[in-house]
Amino acid sequence: MNARRRTVLTAGAAALAAGCGSSGDGGGDSDGSTAPATAAETPGTSAAELTRTSDVPVGGGTVLKDRKVVVTQPEAGDFKAFSAVCTHAGCLVSSVGDGTINCACHGSRFGITDAAVEAGPASRPLPVERITVEGDSIRLG
Repeated sequence: MNARRRTVLTAGAAALAAGCGSSGDGGGDSDGSTAPATAAETPGTSAAELTRTSDVPVGGGTVLKDRKVVVTQPEAGDFKAFSAVCTHAGCLVSSVGDGTINCACHGSRFGITDAAVEAGPASRPLPVERITVEGDSIRLG
């Protein structure tokens, strides 16, 4: 009976680890080390468009909540992308304004150029997302 219980606990722990990878608590993909493959990284598929360049204001950005990505344009024609999952408590960032990416949960702010922490309680920058800009289209990958 002891061996059976150990099996159940191990399976439960594996399920928990798989479901909690993006919580921003240091486990899983908060540092980009175990991020799931995007369509651009999966052989035989193409990356879906995230947004259009015209939807990302110069000196600001756009939060794409459904994709959990924030795209910024610090200077005209210079597009950056970061995870929209706050590294403090795993909330999605809510807005971009005044040169920062802002999390409404606890007030963390990140720079639009490199996602460095400008105000805590977060202590780590937002992870970088790879994007490509093709014409007016911004895609992951």
